[in-house]
Amino acid sequence: MTFLTIGHRGVMGVEPENTLRSFVRAERSGMDVVALDVRLSKDGALVVLHDAEVDRTTDGSGAVADLTLAELRELDAGEGEHVPVLDEVVDAVRAPLRIQVHDLAAVGTFAELLLRRDLTGRVEVASFRDEVLVEAARLVPGVRTVLYANQTPADAGEVVARAALAGAETVALNIGHLTLHTVEAAHEAGLRVTGWTVNTLERLRLARALELDGVLTDFPEIRSTGRFTA
Repeated sequence: MTFLTIGHRGVMGVEPENTLRSFVRAERSGMDVVALDVRLSKDGALVVLHDAEVDRTTDGSGAVADLTLAELRELDAGEGEHVPVLDEVVDAVRAPLRIQVHDLAAVGTFAELLLRRDLTGRVEVASFRDEVLVEAARLVPGVRTVLYANQTPADAGEVVARAALAGAETVALNIGHLTLHTVEAAHEAGLRVTGWTVNTLERLRLARALELDGVLTDFPEIRSTGRFTA
C-alpha cells in the first residue's frame, strides 16, 4: 500500500503557510498531496486561511469573516505573499488536494467550486466537523472525505463510529495520541489513517510502526526520508 506524504498547508516549516509559494514548493518537493484550509470572506469568497482571524499569519488583524476579499488581498501573508483564493491554488499546482473546510456555512460555495472546476476526483474534503463532511458529500456525490480528530487513546471506538456515520473514507489523527489499537480499529472498519503532524525522523518511524497510510508534514525533507523501510 502506498504511504502518502501530505504537505501541511504547503510546507509551512519553510514557507509562509497556506500561500501559493508554499503550495508550489510542496509540489516541487514531491509531496503526494497538498493540504490547505478554506474560509469564507465577508463577501463570500473562498480564501485560503487556517485561523478564524488573520492576526497570526498576516500583518493584519480581525476575523476573516469580517473582511472583504479586497481587504484580505491587501495583507502580507509572509515574504510578500498574498492570501490566495481557492481557484488560484487549483491553477497553481496539479497535485491532489486535501482541503479542510472549517465552517458549515462555507460548504455550499465550496461544493459549487468543486462541481464547476470538475475537482471531485482530485480533492478530498476534510474537517473536524462531521456535519461539514455529510453536507459536502450530499452536494458533491462521490467526493472523498476525511474526518479530523484530536483524539485520546480512549477515543478509538468513538472516532471510528463518527467516521462511519459521516461517510468518511479517511481519519486524520493526532500522532501524539495514536495507538496501534486505534489504527487497527480504523483499518478493520475500512478506513485509511493519516497522522498529524510528523516533522522528525522519530515521528516518522512511529508512523511506520503504527502502520499509518500517510502523514502530514511541515517539511519537504520528510518526503525523502519517508521512503525508508522501518
